[in-house]
Amino acid sequence: MTAIETGPTSPLAPGLRVLGVEVADGVRAILREPTALFFSVLFPVMFFALFASLFGNQPSASGLPTAATMLATFGTFGVVSVMLLSPGVAVAEDRTSGWLRVKKVSAAPIGTTIAAKVISALPYALAVVLAISGVSLLVAGPVLDLGTWLRLVGVLLLGGLPFTLLGLAVGFVASSNATAAVLNAVYLPMVVASGLWFPLDMMPGFVQALAPFLPTYHLAQLALAQLTGADALGNLLALLLTTAISAVLAGWAYRNLRV
Repeated sequence: MTAIETGPTSPLAPGLRVLGVEVADGVRAILREPTALFFSVLFPVMFFALFASLFGNQPSASGLPTAATMLATFGTFGVVSVMLLSPGVAVAEDRTSGWLRVKKVSAAPIGTTIAAKVISALPYALAVVLAISGVSLLVAGPVLDLGTWLRLVGVLLLGGLPFTLLGLAVGFVASSNATAAVLNAVYLPMVVASGLWFPLDMMPGFVQALAPFLPTYHLAQLALAQLTGADALGNLLALLLTTAISAVLAGWAYRNLRV
């Protein structure tokens, strides 16, 4: 009997298989927390629907319809809501249930584990952006051309990555209830102080001075730049720095995980 010859196996194949399994597990972990997912998706969409119906057709300071600029600011709000809260709470639940103990014992690569948690949050972030865009279309009509809208969506999804890493860093060390409390305590003040709900020029002077130190502000400004063509290199660099710091924190928290 002649042996069946098989081609060489790519060294990347096992890693990709592990990543695929981890991503599927991450998606299921988020779905196991329907309450957190429901509010992290519904809350931003409801807020956008309210403000867009009131002010969406008015011109903004940039000359664009307010609904267009709100797609950037409320899109930032929605994406950060999902990508910060849902994976963080999900890994905290995995930690409580003992699933993370299994993964630690199996020596799952830390980079693969963290990357999978980040990737698994993207479909839900996209769902928020699509929902907000649909509401905008109903309320104010087509306020952006397709190319600008696609750039905006890409920036929001990629810009949400550091927030997922930050959520994971908290979820790796805290219980699910504590994780939700800590992240909300950080997240909601950042949203307000970054001008995502109301323009910053309506805020007190100390809030306007604080905003440039917040990553949510830089993501919103980078998103707005896709609409206005403004220079946003400084905002991009700030987000890259936030991503690096958040990745280090998430890696440290996972390595020192107590399960």
